[in-house]
Amino acid sequence: MSTQIEPFGAISPKIYAYEILGVPSHKGWTKIGYTVRDVKQRIKEQTHTVNIHYELRWSKEARYTDGSGEYFVDHDFHSYLVMCGIERQKGTEWFRIAPDKAKTYFYHFAGKDWFDLIPNDKKGDIYILRKEQQEAVAQTLAYVQSGKEPREFLWNAKPRFGKTLTAYDFARKMGATSVLIVTNRPSIANSWLNDFQKFIGWQTGWLFISESDSLKGRSGYLNRQQYLEALDNMMGDEIKGEVAFESLQGLKGSKYFGGQYDKLKWIRDQKWDLLIIDEAHEGVDTFKTDRAFDQIQRKFTLHLSGTPFKAIANNKFRADQIYNWSYADEQEAKANWDENIQGNNPYAQLPRLNLYTYQLSHMIEDKIQKGLDLSEDEHAEFAFDLNEFFRVERGRFVHEEEVKKFLDTLTHNEKYPFSTRQLRQELTHTFWLFNRVDSVKAMARLLQQDPVFDNYKIIVAAGDGKLTAEEEENEAFQDDEANQKSYDKVMEAIRTNEKTITLSVGQLTTGVTVKPWTAVLMLSNMKSPAEYMQAAFRAQNPYEYTRNRTEIVKGEEKIIKERYRKKNAYVFDFAPERTLMIFDDFANNLNSVTAGGHGTKEEREEHIQRLLNFFPVIGEDSEGRMAPLDASQVLTIPKAIKAQEVIRRGFTSNLLFSNIGAVFGAPGAVKEILDKIAVAQEPPKNNLTLADAGGVYATAQGEVEIPQNIVINKTNNIFGDKKYEEIEVPVEEALNKSSEKADGHKVADAVTKAVIQKFKKAHEEKVKSEYDLTDHQTKQLFNHSERHIQQELDKVADNHEIQKNVLKSEYQEQIQNAATHEEKQKLNTEFQKRMNEENETFQRSIQETVKEVLEKTKVDMVEQLEIQSEEKKVHTIEEDVRAHLRGFARTIPSFIMAYSEQEGTGGGRNLKLSNFDDYTPDDVFKEVTGISEDEFRFLRDGGPYTDKKTGEEKYFEGHVFDEVVFDESIQEFLNLKEKLNNYFSDVNDEDIFDYIPPQKNNQIFTPRDVVVKMVDALEKENPDAFNDPERTFADLYMKSGLYITEIVKRLFRSPALIKEFPDDQSRLKHILENQVFGFAPSQIIYDIAVAYIFGFDHSAKGISRRNFVMTDTTPYAKEGKLEELIQEKFGNRD
Repeated sequence: MSTQIEPFGAISPKIYAYEILGVPSHKGWTKIGYTVRDVKQRIKEQTHTVNIHYELRWSKEARYTDGSGEYFVDHDFHSYLVMCGIERQKGTEWFRIAPDKAKTYFYHFAGKDWFDLIPNDKKGDIYILRKEQQEAVAQTLAYVQSGKEPREFLWNAKPRFGKTLTAYDFARKMGATSVLIVTNRPSIANSWLNDFQKFIGWQTGWLFISESDSLKGRSGYLNRQQYLEALDNMMGDEIKGEVAFESLQGLKGSKYFGGQYDKLKWIRDQKWDLLIIDEAHEGVDTFKTDRAFDQIQRKFTLHLSGTPFKAIANNKFRADQIYNWSYADEQEAKANWDENIQGNNPYAQLPRLNLYTYQLSHMIEDKIQKGLDLSEDEHAEFAFDLNEFFRVERGRFVHEEEVKKFLDTLTHNEKYPFSTRQLRQELTHTFWLFNRVDSVKAMARLLQQDPVFDNYKIIVAAGDGKLTAEEEENEAFQDDEANQKSYDKVMEAIRTNEKTITLSVGQLTTGVTVKPWTAVLMLSNMKSPAEYMQAAFRAQNPYEYTRNRTEIVKGEEKIIKERYRKKNAYVFDFAPERTLMIFDDFANNLNSVTAGGHGTKEEREEHIQRLLNFFPVIGEDSEGRMAPLDASQVLTIPKAIKAQEVIRRGFTSNLLFSNIGAVFGAPGAVKEILDKIAVAQEPPKNNLTLADAGGVYATAQGEVEIPQNIVINKTNNIFGDKKYEEIEVPVEEALNKSSEKADGHKVADAVTKAVIQKFKKAHEEKVKSEYDLTDHQTKQLFNHSERHIQQELDKVADNHEIQKNVLKSEYQEQIQNAATHEEKQKLNTEFQKRMNEENETFQRSIQETVKEVLEKTKVDMVEQLEIQSEEKKVHTIEEDVRAHLRGFARTIPSFIMAYSEQEGTGGGRNLKLSNFDDYTPDDVFKEVTGISEDEFRFLRDGGPYTDKKTGEEKYFEGHVFDEVVFDESIQEFLNLKEKLNNYFSDVNDEDIFDYIPPQKNNQIFTPRDVVVKMVDALEKENPDAFNDPERTFADLYMKSGLYITEIVKRLFRSPALIKEFPDDQSRLKHILENQVFGFAPSQIIYDIAVAYIFGFDHSAKGISRRNFVMTDTTPYAKEGKLEELIQEKFGNRD
């Protein structure tokens, strides 16, 4: 399967009208429908099932005739008819109107020559919520009416759910008359105002109020002052309510919410029925945001978000506080919509996402992965690193040749999205996402030089890279402006160029809509499901466009306008192990049952399969062909990629292990077993082994857990008894130096500096020596404490500044209303008194906070250092455990070689972790691994054991092996074995023994090239040795069978033997039964060698193996009895 790209499909938008003939109940009613297909075919679909007769009266293109060229849908025309007073049958497209009169209305509507015809009380649209929107309102309303706490609710609804209109409807249903909308994206104000004007304001009596700069130049809303004037000038019952809109940035800039500007006091003073927080997943997790929202008095809060992964993972909302509407829900509704019953499909414009994932790492992994040591950590990055691949130094890609190869592959390999002229014609406007600004700029340079991409307009939409969470919040408004600038640049480029590529780091992934984009290329190691899917949805925006086509009609050139609609959108990714994990997260982490890795395998697969129905994933199969993946593959392919790494490392990989922390639940019992296994790779030198686990503060799962009494005692030992006196003096000095008019934050800064200076001077050296810290580590530790103290004192200062601003505002208002000088003096005296009281309260709060935070800082510092210390111990012990487990794991390929052809294994295909011990002889298993099969089962499955110190019966959890990776690794090894089995083939330049590591007995398989040289030397000394059918050869100490197979191969190809035994099978049988002999020093080596020598083909099963025996020839050689042994084993053969 090559890459199939078809983002657009031709449509023909039509409004049509027909009548039903001969049915009295339909007399006087006209069906006014909409379709993008053939009108007559569409009507037949609606009427054939009831066997009725219809008459099509007219059909017209659904396009305005005012010169704009814009198209419309049936909802627009239907709303117009209703506003004109035409009766509509509820829930249908039937109107009580004659067809010809409906046509007249259509002409007026299409020409936009109609506004004056509509009654003044109907200058807007009637709306009908879709089913899912109604469910969201009903579920939220039921929660409101239940009286449950907390008084907040989340709509987890993907983009284009219609959150604005639905939220307005909820506000109406709950009876709200004062609604405040706050968003982290000021530009969203236009959407809220548009829906208000179109659907809400004209039929509710509400007014829209905003001070947001993003609405400048718009009409249809009032600022606060205009609203107050309207209240004064209008009858009380004419204004039924208010909807206020403000950006989060504007709110936080107000001095009544912790900012600097005297604005928005009215928002703080008012008691709101409903607070709506739009795009709730963005920028609302910091103290400043929480503080701002804390100042808003409201009865209920509605959170709107398309990707609230963090909120759900942190259990911020219970299941009964969430309404979910996912991409899968949307696409399922689209597929299940019955136009014959329900009318025009409102979801038809929403494209389907398709994910293509490629394992690009195979192209350059030797260079990128060289030196990567997976033994360091079981969670180490094991696959290709896109951020590393696109890393830039001095303005150029570090791996520029490989990046050029990547671009060449994109444009020439048929699997890839830009590989043909037709594909490039379909993907005219795409969005490429990187992780660094310098990578964007370097890619722009290469694309402009590329022979295929040089005819694309390249847009660089990247600023100065990512910001910290705090900086991002503070700079959000500027970021929104940058987003708008990038958006304008992109739209202008699309308008003036046939093909564009937009390169970005983070801009344009949220807050704006670029409809012409049909694909997103993920070229960074994006690991956040929220960020990934936000980026993916950039290509899923509905989009229609008109293309002019020239046609010769009756000898004249005529321009034909063709309408196209986006029906598919694409995501191209080049790290499948990461992509599929994110896909799993997206399918499961927005569901409370399976979020955070919970739920059964079956439940997770069910959610994945449902998403796959509407978001297919196409990946590379084992042959490199593109094929759709099922739910099981989505879960297992990342593990399969791990398995390939395991094979590459000869099974001495930590990827085979999981749940290592479980060894802390039974350290003695496990140590007894592990000590019998020789390590494969020595862990870093240290003094800790599993024997020391009892002295580590860790749970039975290996998670560090420091008892609180240990922390307290350690804190007292280091810092001594609580003596606030030593801090009181610098605090008081800092406070005394600050004037009463000083800004609270400056006071907080001064106190923080004084406190931390004294704190460091008294305790820095003691902490450093106690925990053996470097200067840098010590500095970081105390800097962290300083930031914590500063943050807590800033909170006090924030509240102080807000309170001062409130007092000032109240005083100024009272002064303006005061009639006499005496009143003003009295007010001034009272104001000064209250300000003094506030300053005294502030100073007390500062002193109390310093006491509290300083003690907490000491405890937190010690706890942090103790945890770090214990985590190092845990990591060291776990690495010691892994070193022993690697010693076991290196034996796995030997067992597969020896026993995969055994009866019942299905050629090894039935072998897996759960039955691995069933196919190996007990004595051989113990000889090779060092442990018994029962001991292996204890590590694998867990089980009861007796604690030797206490005599107590306990249970070990086990499961230290990753079952999926273990099983996949066996299958990958078998695939490799089958590929390399035929030693007669000269195609392969490697053999299976290249993938089997040295064993505990220093068994090392001689490399093939060495074996070839040895046999070459033998042939040089005995030129006709391989032409004599009677000549015999023996390997007196076989290790793998490679030496014997090289001899067999040369004998088999000998012209003399071919002449003697023309039949291949007869010749081979003669060689193996009469000319080659071998001794194997142990059972496992015998089994491996024989399996390899006779494993080249199933036809070898009929050949005797009597010439190969298990006997260690070493003692015989020492005693000079080797010849006797040979005669004993192979002499007197008939």
